[in-house]
Amino acid sequence: MNIKRLLPLVILLAAIAAAYALGLHRYLTLDALRDNRATLSAYVQQHYLIAALAYMALYTVVVALSLPAGAVLTLAGGLLFGIPWGIVFTVIGATAGATALFLIARSAFGDALKERAGPFLAKMADGFQKDQFNYLLFLRLVPAFPFWAVNLAPALLGMRLAPYVLATALGIIPGTTIFSLFGAGLGDIFDRGAEVSLKSVLNPTLVAALIGMGLLSLMPILIRRWQEQKT
Repeated sequence: MNIKRLLPLVILLAAIAAAYALGLHRYLTLDALRDNRATLSAYVQQHYLIAALAYMALYTVVVALSLPAGAVLTLAGGLLFGIPWGIVFTVIGATAGATALFLIARSAFGDALKERAGPFLAKMADGFQKDQFNYLLFLRLVPAFPFWAVNLAPALLGMRLAPYVLATALGIIPGTTIFSLFGAGLGDIFDRGAEVSLKSVLNPTLVAALIGMGLLSLMPILIRRWQEQKT
């Protein structure tokens, strides 16, 4: 493989290693958000534009480095920026980070992984290319799949950039809305001294609703396959 094509991967891995070595993921927690809420809220009020840009940039980096802090950041967006802007800023940051990782994966090591995966991935790639938008939309809507894995798989399966970005942005809106709405009410919960966990956000009812939306996104694929079988 060309050394120049490996460079983005080397930089990405080095950045991930540095982030964990510095313990950055430990600062992106609900406890840290609670302890620094007053300072962060004051900064947002005084420097709204800078705070919004910084939030989106941080979200982009967290997603691109696959750090396990997206849920907490989404809650923070709802808490600090409210609705609807917390949702808007989160979708922009998450989509940008997912796109960056997609491009790195496709340029750096996609060909090598596809060659080693053999005919199974090639067969899967054919189906993915036919229904790439709806299939990715399903993966984004259903919260059962790791976000980083869903970012990488389309790159390995030859998905085009434009539908990837659109399906990513649309697919993360429902989950982002749920977490942002919960985040908007975190201030009252913190003031009461109540315990907060991510499990309290994604209760079984909401998970079932997201899965239902994901299944609906597959309907065009099923209808198309049914029509193909009839002809």
